[in-house]
Amino acid sequence: MINGEHIRFRGVERNDLPTFVRWLNDPEVQRGILIHQPISQVREENWFEGMIKRPDDEQIMGIEVLLPDKQTGLPGVKGNEPGAQGGEEAWKLIGTTAFDNIDWRNRSSEFGILIGDKTYWNQGYGTEAVRLLIKHGFNTLNLNRIFLHVFENNPRAIRAYEKAGFVHEGRERQAEFKDGRYFDVLLMSILKDEFNQE
Repeated sequence: MINGEHIRFRGVERNDLPTFVRWLNDPEVQRGILIHQPISQVREENWFEGMIKRPDDEQIMGIEVLLPDKQTGLPGVKGNEPGAQGGEEAWKLIGTTAFDNIDWRNRSSEFGILIGDKTYWNQGYGTEAVRLLIKHGFNTLNLNRIFLHVFENNPRAIRAYEKAGFVHEGRERQAEFKDGRYFDVLLMSILKDEFNQE
């Protein structure tokens, strides 16, 4: 586990796939990612088989949030997730994140993040997840530069990246066609010596 203040990262399991399929087939979620057609359970299972063969540092991680006691209404039970018992903490999967194609010579990597559970949008979890991942990238993997691509029509994501310290590097004009129009794709990055760990 990689633990933050309100969230944690964990390995992705096969039984997470139905949740991923539900998220990836949601039109609102699809607006911010490179998905253009319906995703089937079989296709997601094939993706999973390929993903678990990737290097350890490029494995997809699940983003979980700690559920408050009040979500169960039962004394001593934290959350309503399977396995929650009296006094145990329960966590809910709300998204995924990962580094991709790490360049070990240049100590650089792109990363991606998805908050798929829309009930957790606009509550700061995306910003915390970005900060936790870049902390892991700089302090554990010894990366020097972390970068990302984001669609211009995704202000919520852009705001989260800016809050985490990412700066704008460039713009790929009309690089993505979605919903009948072209969108610019923004390139953003953060360097190790720019990272504020507070």
